[in-house]
This record gives sequence, C-alpha cells and structure tokens, in this order.
Amino acid sequence: MTRVALVPGCLALLPENASLEDPVEELRSACLAAVAWLGEEVRVVAGAQGARVASALLAEVGAAPTSDAEAAYLIVGNGSARRSEKAPGHLDPRAAGFDETLGRSLAKPDAAALGALDRGLAADLWADVDPIVESADLLRGFDTVAIDYDADPYGVRYWVARWARRV
Repeated sequence: MTRVALVPGCLALLPENASLEDPVEELRSACLAAVAWLGEEVRVVAGAQGARVASALLAEVGAAPTSDAEAAYLIVGNGSARRSEKAPGHLDPRAAGFDETLGRSLAKPDAAALGALDRGLAADLWADVDPIVESADLLRGFDTVAIDYDADPYGVRYWVARWARRV
C-alpha cells in the first residue's frame, strides 16, 4: 500500500517554538498521527520551511527521511495566510475562494486540479502550494482519503490529510 500525507509547514510545530500552552495542540496531534501513519521511512516533498517542520515531526515519531522510491510520502504545504484582518498577510478577499478550491481538490483528491493551481495567486495569498502542485500526479488513483484537520487558526488555512493506494 502506498501512503501519502499532507501537513502544513506551520512554524508553531517546531520544538523550539514550544511553550507551556500549545497554541496549535489539535493541529499538532493531527500532524503527528498522520506522520506516524506513514511508517518509518518517508520521502519529504517540501520547501525550506516545510522541510524543517517535516524533520521535526519525523523525529518526534521516530521516522526517518529517505530517497527510496518505495517509501511513503510526506507533502508539506498549506493554503492562504490572508484569511482575516489578523492573519500574517492581512485579509485578501480572494483567499476564501482559493482555499475552497484547494480544499475540494485535496478531499477528492483531484490531481489535475492540484497540478493546475495558480501559483501566482498562491504567492499573493502567501499560500505554500508548490510542494502540493509538484506532487499532484502522485495522488492519481488513490482509493482512500481522510482529512484529519481542516481549519484556519490565526487566519492561515491548514489541512492534514492522508491518502492510500493499494499496490
């Protein structure tokens, strides 16, 4: 069975940003469960910030990054960071529609729609979708999907998703 998971590159998930009260406790739990579900050897598809988050999550569950083509995949990306006035990028009215399209495409999963995401608009909305777009073809033919987290704390849209395909 091939497994793929998506987690956000949320810096609050890094150990150095931990505090007595976890501001993203529900998100962290969903991320750790999804990463543990992948198994011990995982290929990471992420930008620089996402790679830091992936490394921390993999270490926490005792998994290791690999380049083995047979390994599970961890994609690190997220929706817009401009969903409210208090969001890091402040409110952009295009954010809700962009995230709605992205969320629907992740839930199916719709590889064609994910591969066709507007990267220019994503950049305007501070959405980290390059790893999602780059790995869209990987999601063709998956028969199961679970969206474990779908929320926008602090005005940033995050999903934690898991997909599996029987080989």
